[in-house]
Amino acid sequence: MISPLEVSIINALKNIYDPEIPVNIFDLGLIYELKVDKDSNVHIRMTLTVPNCPVAEDMPDMVRFEVQKVQGVKNVEVEIVFDPPWDKDMLSESALLELGLL
Repeated sequence: MISPLEVSIINALKNIYDPEIPVNIFDLGLIYELKVDKDSNVHIRMTLTVPNCPVAEDMPDMVRFEVQKVQGVKNVEVEIVFDPPWDKDMLSESALLELGLL
């Protein structure tokens, strides 16, 4: 069961776009894990489309900033991982439609 706070966080993540693909990072499948503890602290485990992504250094701050704006969120921790590596099979149906791949 997904909480209302998690829904709000996901909606915030959908405001962040990959600079090279016109799709938000949530629908791209870049968010591997979203955890909200009982104190409303958020931990996000995510990846990038490629390790040498031009915004690799800025992306954690972009995510942190956007999620921190969600009412009720206390602290936000963003962890970038590359295992498993991202591939196009992680795209949501919405992203596939947006990119004309479905």
